[in-house]
Amino acid sequence: MRTIQMTLDDNLVKAVDRVSKELHTIRSAFTRKALQDALARYKVEQLIHGSTDRCTGAQKPRPVSNTLCKKIN
Repeated sequence: MRTIQMTLDDNLVKAVDRVSKELHTIRSAFTRKALQDALARYKVEQLIHGSTDRCTGAQKPRPVSNTLCKKIN
């Protein structure tokens, strides 16, 4: 494993700490699981929607999650 540093909103850290405590786990384990779940959902989304047009073979834009859109806008 590798140690990394991340910057998170205070409210997000408080929510993660609260839920981690409820689940009797530590923040790192909770965050690892959340990231693994997010990557698995992304992989499924790519399998369902694909990254190329099946007819033309042209590259299709990747779907962007609502969370990313809200942060960008």
